Amino acid sequence: YYEGGYFCIKGKKLKSNQYIEDILSKFDIENIVIDKLDMDLSANPKEVFLALETKRYRYVSSYDPLLAVNTSIVDPLPHQIEAVYNYVLNLPRIRFMIADDPGAGKTIMAGLIIIELKIRGLVDRILIVTPGHLKDQWRREMNDKFEENFVVVDRNIMNSYYGENVWNREKQIITSIDFAKRNEIYSSLQASHFDLIIVDEAHNFGAPQIRNHYLHNAKFRLGLSATPIRYMDEEGTNAIFKYLGEVVYEFSLEKAIQMGMLTPYK
Repeated sequence: YYEGGYFCIKGKKLKSNQYIEDILSKFDIENIVIDKLDMDLSANPKEVFLALETKRYRYVSSYDPLLAVNTSIVDPLPHQIEAVYNYVLNLPRIRFMIADDPGAGKTIMAGLIIIELKIRGLVDRILIVTPGHLKDQWRREMNDKFEENFVVVDRNIMNSYYGENVWNREKQIITSIDFAKRNEIYSSLQASHFDLIIVDEAHNFGAPQIRNHYLHNAKFRLGLSATPIRYMDEEGTNAIFKYLGEVVYEFSLEKAIQMGMLTPYK
């Protein structure tokens, strides 16, 4: 309605039903500009769909607190959800240890963390460092449970990319601790950048021959170990915690038994 030289507009929005009440002067009314939206329906439908999905995924983590769980082929246990969503993702910087006992599913937790950080746009290049006998297991689990493809880099791969830095070529890499610590390999690793480094069996990172081969070119670092404190090696233990951070979550066998997830052995 019009009163005293001003227009009062009342109503509600069609979709949200939100009530609105605005007062506009005659000057405001006269200077309203109506934008004409030219619709171009000639674009490739698949490209339009991908563009909309990209926009949706940019904000989806704000509305789905368990997004990685709902988009992966895993059925995580309560303690895994607690570790990832109540501890890891609530911290401003991921640089710490998860010290769960064997069988607690540290690989599942790492996969969930990877998915969540990628969806948030925080990581793109990922390096997983494991003992040699676990390389293929990590690759299979990342692919089968999270549909994440990792390249296992070893001597054969390095030779096949002769003259090229494979660490820069691939975005998601798995390699072994023993391979990465070699001087000629470490120098090429140091020349590369990773957003996230995951160290499995992280207690091995305290060994004297490895301490001088830490990679400092990653914003996020995650260590996984059932026994992060090295026996009678305070210097090695301190080196691990200084590089990977303190333990922020621990799930012991005793706690698993108390929760009824394991049966005590007699």
